[in-house]
Amino acid sequence: MLSRTPLAYLASNIISLIGVALVTTSGILWLLTLPAFWRGEAGTPYIGILLFLILPGVFILGLILIPLGIALHTWRRRKAGDRGPFIPRGGELRKLAIFVVLTTMANLVMGSQFTYRAVTYMDTDAFCGQSCHKVMDPEYTAYRHSPHARVACTDCHIGPGASFFVKSKLSGAGQVFAVLFNSYPRPIPSPVEALRPARETCEQCHWPQRFSGQKFFVHTEYAADEPNSGSTTVALMKIGGRNFSGTVGIHGAHVDAKAFMQYIATDQHRQVIPQVTYTDANGKVTVYNSTDVKVTPEELARGEHRNMDCMDCHNRPTHIFQLPERALDLAMTQGSISPALPFIKKQAVAALKRDYPDQAAAAKEISAALENFYRTSYPQVFARQAADLKNAIGAVQSIYQQNVFPEMKITWGTYPNNLGHTDFPGCFRCHDGNHSSADGRTISNDCATCHDLLAVSEKNPKILTELGMDPAPQASTGGAKEK
Repeated sequence: MLSRTPLAYLASNIISLIGVALVTTSGILWLLTLPAFWRGEAGTPYIGILLFLILPGVFILGLILIPLGIALHTWRRRKAGDRGPFIPRGGELRKLAIFVVLTTMANLVMGSQFTYRAVTYMDTDAFCGQSCHKVMDPEYTAYRHSPHARVACTDCHIGPGASFFVKSKLSGAGQVFAVLFNSYPRPIPSPVEALRPARETCEQCHWPQRFSGQKFFVHTEYAADEPNSGSTTVALMKIGGRNFSGTVGIHGAHVDAKAFMQYIATDQHRQVIPQVTYTDANGKVTVYNSTDVKVTPEELARGEHRNMDCMDCHNRPTHIFQLPERALDLAMTQGSISPALPFIKKQAVAALKRDYPDQAAAAKEISAALENFYRTSYPQVFARQAADLKNAIGAVQSIYQQNVFPEMKITWGTYPNNLGHTDFPGCFRCHDGNHSSADGRTISNDCATCHDLLAVSEKNPKILTELGMDPAPQASTGGAKEK
């Protein structure tokens, strides 16, 4: 009887042979790409998927096929009446045992590496934001330009704990199929209902018991006139928290550990709030009903009943989409768009608000529109301030590319931002002066409740001069339109 090698027993049928081929191929590829596995990095998200997800899947499939094939082959032989030995005997058995032990040890090393990298890769920002490029491009773009750009996506969207990790991956599987079959919604809705409570995510870094003090707020707004006239508002925001006298300021009132707020929203985006309930530290309950929002008891019962937390005001802490006017004001204040270019605010707003089929077309037409305006209306500016105009065009194009995504049907104002009340209702969803209780109390809409206004739309606020701060960048001096 001819002696057979251990590998011959493990690949004695077509299914096991395929399994052996898959495991061997995966092992060779693992050795060739070992540096990438040690680093946990890949050149592109798609190479990462290939290395850290598909390759481990092929390896595990191969390991499953080997014993499955042997079991099926043995079952078929028994069914056919074969009563011969199904495993080797004597020296061949020892060789097989040694081979299995050695390959199992090698497979454990590779398998642990594959499993670890698959799990860690699925937690990377590149996987979350770039794998499904078209779908997640808007959110990922906003994330990279946000205050949380160095915070991992999973820290906020999953948080600590194995249960939420598993839940997120199961949810992600459904999203993969939605991408494959092109059945995902456009725009992607904000996951307001699926997010974990802020105390389990946000408060891992932001500690409510340590909120304190006030925030100095300066915003310069530029008019749509020829000199881009700047006016500055300065406010002292009463951020507050807790101090020796108890809870004070915005955070102290809304996230007091000894009191809590509840509200009912009757729309999907939590913009319509007909009822607010406040329970103070002594347990006294006060219900405030809106006199503007008319709802039936049935509609109120069907609404979303929610305990208020950080995300009700800071609903876009990372994925921030600006409106064109505010984005341009910021760019002009920071100097990326020169206010010395006449009518740049007006022309930039007009260019940004046009409808474009995609971002490539937008970039091209924004450049053409601004160049044509200055070439025909201000030829001397076009010639002498060419560098300023080039920088301005690039900044306006960037503003569009960071905020508008035609393919995903995301345009200006698609996602409301509840922080403040300048661009969206925000604070005024409750602080509108129309939420009153049965005993005549009202949720205040007095400006002084949340901030002290030190200057309102002033050209050169005295308070900034007193503090030694520079005023807004100098705008153009205007002048007659050039022909």
